[in-house]
Amino acid sequence: MWEKDININEVKEIRTRTTVYFGVGAIQKIHDIAKDIKSKGIDKVIVMSGRNAYKATGAWNVVESALKNTGIGYINFDQVTPNPNTHHVNDAVKMARDFGAKAVIAIGGGSPTDAGKSVAILLKYPDKTAEELYDFSFTPECAAPIISINLTHGTGTETNRFAVVTNLEKNFKPAIAYDCIYPMYAIDDPQLMTKLSPKQTRYVSIDAVNHVVEAATSAVASPYSILLAKDVIELVARYLPKAIANPDDLEARYFLAYAAMMGGVSFDNGLLHYTHALEHPLSAVKPELAHGLGLAILLPAVVKAIYKDKSATLADILAPIVPDLKGTPDEAQKAADGVYAWLKSVDVPQKLEDEGFSANDVDKLTDLAFTTPSLDGLINIGPSGNSKELVREIYQNSLKA
Repeated sequence: MWEKDININEVKEIRTRTTVYFGVGAIQKIHDIAKDIKSKGIDKVIVMSGRNAYKATGAWNVVESALKNTGIGYINFDQVTPNPNTHHVNDAVKMARDFGAKAVIAIGGGSPTDAGKSVAILLKYPDKTAEELYDFSFTPECAAPIISINLTHGTGTETNRFAVVTNLEKNFKPAIAYDCIYPMYAIDDPQLMTKLSPKQTRYVSIDAVNHVVEAATSAVASPYSILLAKDVIELVARYLPKAIANPDDLEARYFLAYAAMMGGVSFDNGLLHYTHALEHPLSAVKPELAHGLGLAILLPAVVKAIYKDKSATLADILAPIVPDLKGTPDEAQKAADGVYAWLKSVDVPQKLEDEGFSANDVDKLTDLAFTTPSLDGLINIGPSGNSKELVREIYQNSLKA
């Protein structure tokens, strides 16, 4: 109900560890941001983006104008793909160093921002590579300033300290988390998100739901991460169907963007566990697999696995999508079935077999979940233990309907 008292056309300043400009028209704040960074001596930047969305959304026209008007030189690395890899990062770092970039502007979804965060670190560590960064061979303490212009309502990376990049040679997709990569500024402008495809709209919103389910049930969950989770799931349940029905519905995009941003804050506090730890091997092995789709496939099995240990929390936060849970441990299958029914209601019914995985892949995926740097840390804070049997069971239960 409270959403009706919000004017979506008023740009709000929301302070987390990042200053976020949020609302329809927020992209215009890049003019103020450009003036601010120029006053701090930043006169050259690298712009990280994919090949198309940064222009198709209209974001680039505004950003380029702001950079030109303030006399900030720029170079654009526009080769970032979904599930960015270390080669992208190394190529962009070389480009940035040769140009003399002093900051990073990322325009896109989570992939350009994650790759941009990685570039920002390596600009301060010229003797290091992306492979070394994601093998955890050193611990960065500083990074170049980062500005994230977000074009999706899913990852929350514009407000947190996480980044994910794939090492293709090793089938590793680790996550890093360092205070030095909180973006200095972020822009969440719903009008830049209306070009998301129907699939992307679904997948990124499901990503936000996964973030908060994990953040609310991890070993380090707090009242803060749990209460944020309740709001995020309620908003996604209410507004995702509206965005699917009408991609140009700015009110729906606004509240999905807010849900995703606060989902990022939730897991910045409560962290993540099984769903993300098990999805990363999926999209490391098959980089064409959308991250949000991989998470959707795993979510019912994860809910089933953890329900006995977090039944009260899950019954509370899942109420908008599974409304008749009582919060007793014997409801695990009912909760999992309810989550899957909701996923099917938003037209995401896929299982692992639909994406080319089989029972023969389970052991390899399980091994990757434990051998990929950082993922064991996520598994260790899961609410139901850290056994290989648990991980294998989740994969097996995600194979088919």
